[in-house]
Amino acid sequence: MILVNTDYITGKKFEMIGLVKGNMIQSVHFGKDLVNSFKTLVGGELTSYTEMMNEARAIATKRMSEEAEKCGADAVINIRYASSTVVQGAAEIMAYGTAVKFVEE
Repeated sequence: MILVNTDYITGKKFEMIGLVKGNMIQSVHFGKDLVNSFKTLVGGELTSYTEMMNEARAIATKRMSEEAEKCGADAVINIRYASSTVVQGAAEIMAYGTAVKFVEE
């Protein structure tokens, strides 16, 4: 499965199948959330949140890709990500794009 954030794939012609998406709501352990709240007072990277978001993004991307495979897609173009806070210490990541099928030239 080819995944790109452009609206083209060099050397490929394709037909659009439709929108595909994947999402994940991820939270951090309460203890890590507590440590992060203290760290905001002194500054610096909140590494457990960074790890949380990276993991959630990877899972959302995988779910989007699996949905595209079920549609018979060869690739997903125009991939975008959106995030939102669900509750303190938990965020949703949404990955979405357009599933496409390659056609012969």
